[in-house]
Amino acid sequence: MKVLIVEDEHKIANSIKQGFLQENISVDVAYGGIEGYDLAVSEEYDVIVLDRLLPGMEGLEICKKLREQKNHTPVLILTAKGQVSDRVEGLDNGADDYLVKPFAFEELLARVRALGRRPKKTLETILKLDNLSLNTRTYEVMRGPTPIRLSGKEFALLEYLLSHRNEILTKDQIITHVWNYDSNILPNTIEVYIGYLRNKIDKPFKKSPALIHTIRGFGYKISMEQK
Repeated sequence: MKVLIVEDEHKIANSIKQGFLQENISVDVAYGGIEGYDLAVSEEYDVIVLDRLLPGMEGLEICKKLREQKNHTPVLILTAKGQVSDRVEGLDNGADDYLVKPFAFEELLARVRALGRRPKKTLETILKLDNLSLNTRTYEVMRGPTPIRLSGKEFALLEYLLSHRNEILTKDQIITHVWNYDSNILPNTIEVYIGYLRNKIDKPFKKSPALIHTIRGFGYKISMEQK
């Protein structure tokens, strides 16, 4: 999962970012409305966490503009305004959820995860292909009865592949979804991490079919079939 946080209070934004990173969620942060809007329209996110009062462009204006442009990325509004009329205004401008400050991080995390499942093709907590399974809540990965230990980035990459199983994904799509906007990605980074995954979920299981395939000239896919 990849989340955009648009919050002008640096302490709050950085605290949320660190909490999400510990949950294997990729995060981009913008501290102003214009920067946040530019990222929202130029990058692909599963959820946008949007402060209501922002310098440059207010949060509700950002949300309204995204909806006018047919961008339906789920938006959660953070605000100190807790009146019913304020929540109604946010929802009327296209927001999907509303959380009043101060809030517990656990509640924010649960709401973001719930919103992140909405646009996906599946609402499954467990993603499966053949005898490979990935639990998005417990972070457990299994091939048959055998548990597989993955790093946070390996898990995020496998989750993205399984969420789009049987689809060809380009390197640009993988970079955009799995890595943060400001990450320094070398040309062979994707190949390296695909290799890490193959070494853990394919090569040790000789009696099971290989699942990760390179589609030359296009990208990668996870599938029972190579083509």
